[in-house]
Amino acid sequence: MFTKIYNWSSSWTGTIIIVLTIIFFIAQAFVIPSGSMKNTLLIGDMLFVKKYTYGVPTPRIPWLEVKVLPDFNDNGHLIEGPRPKRGDIVVFRYPKNDSIHYVKRAVATGGDIIALSDKKLLLHPKEGNEFVKANYPKENIVQIGDKLWVVNPYKIKHPGIHNDDTVVNNGYNPSQLFDMMPILVPEDETFMMGDNRDHSNDSRFWGTVPYKYIVGTPWFVYFSWDENKEVRWDRVLKSVESIEENTDMKNIKIQHQEGIY
Repeated sequence: MFTKIYNWSSSWTGTIIIVLTIIFFIAQAFVIPSGSMKNTLLIGDMLFVKKYTYGVPTPRIPWLEVKVLPDFNDNGHLIEGPRPKRGDIVVFRYPKNDSIHYVKRAVATGGDIIALSDKKLLLHPKEGNEFVKANYPKENIVQIGDKLWVVNPYKIKHPGIHNDDTVVNNGYNPSQLFDMMPILVPEDETFMMGDNRDHSNDSRFWGTVPYKYIVGTPWFVYFSWDENKEVRWDRVLKSVESIEENTDMKNIKIQHQEGIY
């Protein structure tokens, strides 16, 4: 029996079925093409995405983006799972063109209220004022009206999040980079932002991401090289969590040449 299984798995048919099963239900390889998640994920990072973190997405043939099965549950997932949590890095399909994959950080979830003031991210969690007081440092809390807001709630825990001081509100740069009126995030949707805050095309420009477009979360970087094709060995086979833990803010060099992605 084991010989038959081995022979089958070694055949072209068996190999294709095994590879597609892994891609459909377990993990898929992606390459970071833009700088919107610097300095957490870098251009040239090649990573595996864990596809079962938020349930199992309705499988599609890679590159062709052809659905293998119908969307039985009408939520983009063959098996429904937990939703993204605040602070998660999420791989998802761009809602305006679901054949394109994006990777951003979830900064607000259904029921949260989010705003932007002079580039500062303001979060009022759906759990309310008592939750804010119990879970966030006093120095990060401001009161506006009857609501308590958390200012830049993710920067301390995720050191790759940063702003570009050369991007100023001069009338030429998009106003969404600087200020945004409070937005109530719809239920079962997520507000996404890039860690490279002033060089990211994200929910500030095209809205929240419904659960049906959620694919998974980065698992680990299996290879990485820079624009000169030099291998970044310090990132190879590292999880995103370990990369963030080892981030030294003194050595972060913000690059400004890329535009919005």
